Amino acid sequence: MFDIATSGELLAEFMAETRGQRFDATGRFHGPFPSGAPAIFASQAARMGARVAYAGRVGDDGFGDLVIARLQADGIDVAAVQRDGERPTGTAFVSYQQDGSRQFIFNLAHSAAGRQTLEDDQLERLTACRYFHVMGSSLSSPAAIGIVKRAVARVRARGGKISFDPNVRPELVGRPGVSEALLDLLARCDIFLPSDADLDWLSEPGEDIEQTAMRLMASHAMSLLVLKRAASGCVAYRGGERFEVAGLTVTEVDPTGAGDCFGGALIASLAAGRELSEALCLANAAGAHAVTVLGPMEGCSDLATLEQRLVAAGVDE
Repeated sequence: MFDIATSGELLAEFMAETRGQRFDATGRFHGPFPSGAPAIFASQAARMGARVAYAGRVGDDGFGDLVIARLQADGIDVAAVQRDGERPTGTAFVSYQQDGSRQFIFNLAHSAAGRQTLEDDQLERLTACRYFHVMGSSLSSPAAIGIVKRAVARVRARGGKISFDPNVRPELVGRPGVSEALLDLLARCDIFLPSDADLDWLSEPGEDIEQTAMRLMASHAMSLLVLKRAASGCVAYRGGERFEVAGLTVTEVDPTGAGDCFGGALIASLAAGRELSEALCLANAAGAHAVTVLGPMEGCSDLATLEQRLVAAGVDE
């Protein structure tokens, strides 16, 4: 049995060299980097010792080789990662703006990622897991939503837990069925990992972040909600308890993937039987470490690295 399994987009990412670089002008890009939000999550979890399985689809090309090689190097089971001989591996181009925001150009719908399927034998093997993680970015089409729903239903029937990072993206929520799928996963998850922006999207008129979190906990079956607050750390809600853990001070190089690393470290820690307070500290350290390295998966880290960061910051787990 796997500790953790996930499914979703796999892509090669290119990052603009200069902040404020425009897509309608010639510029330099770093890359390709292996990427995909669920892949970053999986890499972080696997590097911490969790047994992780992945389902996705890449092209039969050099970018696909790059992505699969990284997953395998991290110890991730890729038996359910398919190769597409007709469509290329998905790509993303990213440019950071002067205010810290990002602009993206994605090719996913018309790439191999847009034709992912999941055969019954792959589904059976993948869902033999204790935790199944869903990224909102993976709910990008009716077919992708169908794959996730099948997996979630099978994992829940087997007694596994569902963790869900809504990762709400404006370019996705307007597509048919995406908002409904996000809300459906919210109702089915055991562990919910939103950001401030995600809770803003879910808030009702007049609510602040705290009130939204408490309402969601009260109205859904989730047992744990962890609000990711980037450099400010995180706040967790479990039953009637509230845990707040301060962030670590680091020099930011590239924030891409920090939230995914946070989630991977948290779920891997819980799968390893760690107390919630310790898991939150390690998750904060993973998110902090991720932003110090250029590249979406390049900042994934092992347990020893995270423990060293916590010691250096004077944090008692």
